[in-house]
Amino acid sequence: MGFPGIWMTTSESMVYRVVPKCACSTIGQIMYYSDHGQFYDGDIHDAESGMHKWAIETSHEPIVRNVRERRSYAFTCVRNPYSRILSSFFDKICGIQRNGKRYRGNLVPMLMANYGIEVGGEDGKEEFDQIRSFRRFLLFARDTIKWRKPMDPDIHWSAVSGHVSTFIVNGGAYDNIFWTETFDEGMEQVLNAVETPHPVDLKSIPRFNESQAHGPERAHPVEDFFDDLSMHLVYEIYKRDFELFKYDFENPANKLPIGQIDLAEVHAKLGD
Repeated sequence: MGFPGIWMTTSESMVYRVVPKCACSTIGQIMYYSDHGQFYDGDIHDAESGMHKWAIETSHEPIVRNVRERRSYAFTCVRNPYSRILSSFFDKICGIQRNGKRYRGNLVPMLMANYGIEVGGEDGKEEFDQIRSFRRFLLFARDTIKWRKPMDPDIHWSAVSGHVSTFIVNGGAYDNIFWTETFDEGMEQVLNAVETPHPVDLKSIPRFNESQAHGPERAHPVEDFFDDLSMHLVYEIYKRDFELFKYDFENPANKLPIGQIDLAEVHAKLGD
């Protein structure tokens, strides 16, 4: 299987397991800057040089060698399941993507026809019942994850623990897993632990939220989207994420973790 979702600086100062919807654009740009002294001009996901990525065939050998020999500091970043699934809905379902089209072609028309979801019209700018449509999307997300119907789960709403686990199962080990919600503190720990060709002043780094302008603006606080049934569905899908990464299932309004991540526990439970 190899190491899907792995990015590594060309200097091999650090190895990062990408988790969609968890500050991956900002982390990728920080990694790129740390090697080159400048940011990648464009969406870092499109970069095909200046960084090792598992999606680039010539990067396979250096990534495998590095990870198997534990040469570099390895880390990833996780996010509260409530805000992550909500972000996926507004970005991928309601939003127009950077290619000017809907995400995954006929996905949105299928959701509108089969689940009764609204997305704000052709351009995503019209008003619609965001809460009702999100809850219907949540049913669809559950169907894809639990039964792989009507399609396999998408990387943007499949469980964070699933992404994190592939690195462990295939022979990697994390030195750090930090939270998107306390990003500066977590990323500072990573940068303090490595030596980079170019110093990174985290306070001056912009946030590269490539999906920010894709969809309509969220009209309600996070907790308004989750009634009792929705919370049950979220727990059914993301139980392991809540438990391993110490998020508060009982209170969707609390985006912050309620405990410390135990790396030994993560490796033990996700390494099977």
